[in-house]
Amino acid sequence: MSGKGAPTPEVVDASDLRVAVVAARWHDEVMNGLLNGAERALKDASVGGLTVVRVPGAFELPVAAAALAKSGYDAIVALGVVIRGGTPHFDYVCSAATDGLNRVAIDHVVPVGFGLLTCDNEEQALDRAGLEGSHEDKGYEAAAAAMETALTLRDCVRHY
Repeated sequence: MSGKGAPTPEVVDASDLRVAVVAARWHDEVMNGLLNGAERALKDASVGGLTVVRVPGAFELPVAAAALAKSGYDAIVALGVVIRGGTPHFDYVCSAATDGLNRVAIDHVVPVGFGLLTCDNEEQALDRAGLEGSHEDKGYEAAAAAMETALTLRDCVRHY
């Protein structure tokens, strides 16, 4: 299982953070699970006024995340799923989305929770989507990581 050794997400008080979720629309069932997991994490951390932006697919996640970062959000949660097919399209989309989201985080100094599933098949995606019977909840984990990192960055700036 891919989640072996993963830390348990910490529930933090992020009530004073502005957090946005950008989510792709491909693969409804998986995306609904990821989005529900992220929303649960934000609720657990007392984040109010949830902003959710939907984009067509994983390739569009970085540009939407960049716009959100530029508009003053403290953290962004990026959610999507790409399932391997019979062409190199999978590799191009995964690479572009991953590199783009990393660039957004670094260029804007805004944490981007990485909830992009890159799976060989639909069963793997469903097992990570936080649905009933899933072994992992990557939407929750991505949101928790983004908020924890935003709070860490804020504390670092105060101390240095």
